Amino acid sequence: MAQENYPGAPEAPRGEGSGTTPAETPIETAAGHDAGHVAGPATDHAGAPSGGHRLWLAVREVVLIVLITLLASFLVKTFLFRAYYIPSGSMEQTLQINDRIFVNLLVPGPFDVERGDVVVFEDTKGWLGEPAPVASNPVREALEFIGLMPNSSEQHLVKRLIGLPGDRVECCTAEGMLTVNGTPVEEPYLHPGSAPSDIPFDVTVPEGQIWVMGDHRDASADSRMHQDGPGNGFISLDDVTGRAEVIAWPLSRWGDAGGNRDAFEHVPDPEAARTESE
Repeated sequence: MAQENYPGAPEAPRGEGSGTTPAETPIETAAGHDAGHVAGPATDHAGAPSGGHRLWLAVREVVLIVLITLLASFLVKTFLFRAYYIPSGSMEQTLQINDRIFVNLLVPGPFDVERGDVVVFEDTKGWLGEPAPVASNPVREALEFIGLMPNSSEQHLVKRLIGLPGDRVECCTAEGMLTVNGTPVEEPYLHPGSAPSDIPFDVTVPEGQIWVMGDHRDASADSRMHQDGPGNGFISLDDVTGRAEVIAWPLSRWGDAGGNRDAFEHVPDPEAARTESE
């Protein structure tokens, strides 16, 4: 920043007061000077930043801010949250086509998954078949990598967690209800008009696995549909990316991503259920 001249200011000694922060001039008390007068900062036009230098400082500041923002976004995306978009209607009405959701990467991990959670998991069992070829877009891929765009990978699925390891999941009762460990479950999140399942099943979830189903049961190729395939319809906890927490876009749908543990609050643990039945 250019320095201001004050009339009567003594000239700074050579070699002092140069640069952007000139040295302070002490109060003069020697004979021939007004005692108590504070001299203004010395003027050194050679030390004032040029127009080009000021531009460089501004550019450097902008670049630094951008780098810090990208680093923060990458760290959040890597360790805390990741964005995904919803390409299908298998979770309607909870999640709708083209919704953007934030997924909590700390679940599972520091925090456990629970019945009723909406989870995103990697398709390692081939439920989606071979991925369709997608034209490469380096800009989009870079923005996805650092977390500034939702992940467009078609090799992830989102479903509701119905059964934990050890749970016995059955459908349906004479009243047409799903049961977990012998307890009927009211499912308020189901798509209007969807039955709990048109496919009867009775499974016990193995250790380290979960049983998942879509909320739009008539349009969801979930665990029920893959009982004869790899994994027998079960999903490994190691394949779970995280728990859906928030619908972030469109703004008109901002809010909770549909986790509903209350529906399972009366379901006993598997051991307790077996003890009661004996």
